[in-house]
Amino acid sequence: MSNLSFDEAISNLSAEDVGVRKEAIKSLVGITDEKAIEPLIKATTDDNAQVRFKAAEILGNMGDLAVDKLINEFNNAEGKDKRFLAFALKETEDNRIIPYFVEATEDDDFGVRKVAVRALGELQAINELESISKCLKDEDWGVRLATIQALGDLATDESIKLIKDARKSEDDKDFKKSCNKAIKKAEKRQKAKASGKAIVKVIPMSTIKEMEKSNIQKAIKEYERYVEAKQAKDAPYKRLCVLYRKANDYENEVRVIETAIEVFADNDKKLSYFEKRLAKLK
Repeated sequence: MSNLSFDEAISNLSAEDVGVRKEAIKSLVGITDEKAIEPLIKATTDDNAQVRFKAAEILGNMGDLAVDKLINEFNNAEGKDKRFLAFALKETEDNRIIPYFVEATEDDDFGVRKVAVRALGELQAINELESISKCLKDEDWGVRLATIQALGDLATDESIKLIKDARKSEDDKDFKKSCNKAIKKAEKRQKAKASGKAIVKVIPMSTIKEMEKSNIQKAIKEYERYVEAKQAKDAPYKRLCVLYRKANDYENEVRVIETAIEVFADNDKKLSYFEKRLAKLK
């Protein structure tokens, strides 16, 4: 764990020694201070890939706090400098970025196009199906593959048909396998939608617990996906309560507990834990 203060970390982002910059970026993981946004945006163009990626990830996890400045920088950036800004914007999961990513599907840089079309799928930009489908004809194989994944995320009859048509027209076996996976995912999502279930992508609990050690902000974000989906596992709710308690975030802890009480209404053992915790808070 770094012993750098906030000001030291920000200053060291401009150091000549890459090791010093790496230490600085690691110490800023989970930061929510608005003063860090511009230095981190600058760090997305660092010579070192690790620094660029971490800077983009931190900015993305800031969400609404950073999205406006990211959009402004994204619109003015070009070439490779735009790639990590695109990644940061995608990580914000903010629907305001949809029109900017629609435009970016025609960007000169293939890396930007790839992130843009993938994000449109993750953001469920169903109304932008035409712009997404155009990327199936992109000259870059990676962009076409990202388009297939995006169409799978949309999980509509139209998007599934587009995947099937693309599968027919491609000879590459790996591409066809990716199409099959996307179709399977889309059909599974359609069934879930039909039954009224929330469609939320979650990662394994073990992965999130490890994430807590290095990026609390990101871990909270991932635990929240379990709560959003109202999954019948009590561990994510408990871990979120602990993290919000440590942050003295009373409102969010209560919100998570009340959701858990709703989810575990028919499970006396699990219900009892959350009811007792809520009683202590009130």
